[in-house]
Amino acid sequence: MIQVAIVGCGNIAHAHMEGLLTFPKRCQVVALCDIYPEKAEAMKKEYGLNCRIYADHETMLEKENKLDLVHVCTPPYVHAEISIHALDAGCNVVVEKPMATCLSECDQMLEAEKRSKKTLACIAQNRFRNSIYKLKKLADSGLAGKICCAHVNSLWWRGHCYYDLWWRGTWEKEGGGPTLNHAVHHIDMLNWIEGKLPKEVMAMLTNVMHDNAEVEDLSFAVCRYDDDSLAQVTSSVVHHGEEQGIELKCANAKLSAPWDVKEEVSQENGFWKPGGNKELVDQINSYYESIPDLTYEGHTGEIDNILTALETGKRPMITGEDGRKTVELITAIYKAGFIKQIVTLPIEKNDPYYTFEGFEGLLAHAVHFYEKTSFVENFESQQISLGNYK
Repeated sequence: MIQVAIVGCGNIAHAHMEGLLTFPKRCQVVALCDIYPEKAEAMKKEYGLNCRIYADHETMLEKENKLDLVHVCTPPYVHAEISIHALDAGCNVVVEKPMATCLSECDQMLEAEKRSKKTLACIAQNRFRNSIYKLKKLADSGLAGKICCAHVNSLWWRGHCYYDLWWRGTWEKEGGGPTLNHAVHHIDMLNWIEGKLPKEVMAMLTNVMHDNAEVEDLSFAVCRYDDDSLAQVTSSVVHHGEEQGIELKCANAKLSAPWDVKEEVSQENGFWKPGGNKELVDQINSYYESIPDLTYEGHTGEIDNILTALETGKRPMITGEDGRKTVELITAIYKAGFIKQIVTLPIEKNDPYYTFEGFEGLLAHAVHFYEKTSFVENFESQQISLGNYK
């Protein structure tokens, strides 16, 4: 039985809890920790748990000496600190997105994983959605040909009061706006489907709707790969309807999630021929439909995968290395948007944007679109949305 603790009992912790409780014969939640202990107490009561409550993770790690797995569900600015402490205490760790606020923190987390000989997993639960999982399988099949252009739409909507929460909308605590905290899902998908990072990035950032936030609420980025193919990423919390998705414009056909396939055939003059290649469309649709559905989706699917990895001694599907790649591309988008120049990857350790704090870190270079002048400690409502993938 895997003994589990959750650190941070806010909104996203409920997705973790529901996933863990799906497997009562495999794991048990024995501790909850939050700097607001009343939130941990409320979670304990809501789920009828027999567990201990802590107000700080260091005390929890000291007293809970039989912990196997720690779920880090806090704001991003303490992801690295808590994960490293847990790994050094002999616990496996699953950390919420984004893995950390900068590449330096990611590397420190990976070093802690290596020296502790424990497992570090990073949440990217949307790989465990049927539409995304099957899109990846189809792209890898080669039926549609190579990816020439990808359109990534991380389109969310958040009201003005979303950024009233004390840590949100600040570079120091949240680490960024939707590019880091919302598009992280879609950027992970892009990296996973492409199988590589781009070589160049250019970007524009703005804040058009949330004057109570320092960070951007909208960004456009364009990525160029070694084969000169391109990807465009829109990161937003100003899009009504939250019509999210990924389109892959491949050499032979267009593939997308939500699922769709289109295929053009050329006339002698180069223009498209009405009707397209129905045979190829039917073949692609047949392949897509032949891929079995996942047993579990979302957080539950990833938690199942992590538990299986711990039980079998294998690596989880989404590792710390994967989380780092996502942070690297996001860092490149921020750098390109701040300096208004094309940025090349990889981002090396001597790059000012490799770190977060300090005189030369990302925090020192971040553009403040507005200044946050007031805040609230907590919201009463716990209802959140985790994306629209239908």
